[in-house]
Amino acid sequence: MKLKFLGTGTSQGVPVIGCTCEVCTSQNPKDSRFRASAMVTTDENRKILIDCGPDFRQQMLLNKESHVDITLLTHEHNDHVIGLDDMRPLIFKSGENMSIYCLSRVGNEVKNRFPYAFADVRYPGAPAFDLHEIDNKIFTVLDTEITPIEVIHYEISVLGYKFKNLAYITDANFISDSEKEKLHGLDVLILNCIRKFDPHPSHFVLPDIIKLFEELKPKKLFLTHISHHFGLHDVEDKQLPLGIHLAYDGLEINF
Repeated sequence: MKLKFLGTGTSQGVPVIGCTCEVCTSQNPKDSRFRASAMVTTDENRKILIDCGPDFRQQMLLNKESHVDITLLTHEHNDHVIGLDDMRPLIFKSGENMSIYCLSRVGNEVKNRFPYAFADVRYPGAPAFDLHEIDNKIFTVLDTEITPIEVIHYEISVLGYKFKNLAYITDANFISDSEKEKLHGLDVLILNCIRKFDPHPSHFVLPDIIKLFEELKPKKLFLTHISHHFGLHDVEDKQLPLGIHLAYDGLEINF
């Protein structure tokens, strides 16, 4: 299987509008970050999208991706769901509704924000979604076993997802001991890390990540959901502890 980072940025993206810091003005492509999202390609070449934010259209075009079989949503914040309307070309091409797997709370928000996708009589150009309610239990789809991981993002539950020996977690600042049991000894662990220092009310920062790395002992740990406050990719990546890496848009991981 393969995971590709379609976006590794925060809700504002990088560069941030109007910012002239060294990251936002960097010419290094690794310092430009779309909103956080990933594409998992299964052994049978089926496509599983994790989150669909406002950069979805550009992410698909730049990565020459032309198909999504199912979508997993981590939570309902706009930077993770508001691009769902841009799935229309994929839906029209396949002739099938897009299947979306998420918590019931998240599904209700999708209905509220895209009511036209669920209308009994839909406008001819409207998207069409099939919502599949999941909770914190293992499920199988596209012949792929997926293990949800429940984490906390300020005051709401967010789902991470584990495939084989890789786990993808975004928008978290707390993982319970019971959920950590799913994360010990992974080949690849992906965690959000918004900045290097200064505690954040809803996201991990680098000292939190280092503690989790030492506790969970993955072979490799990649950081995503990275803000412009973290610093330049080529500088900061070299200074991270051995085994921890800054992800960047377009990075592919085989697992």
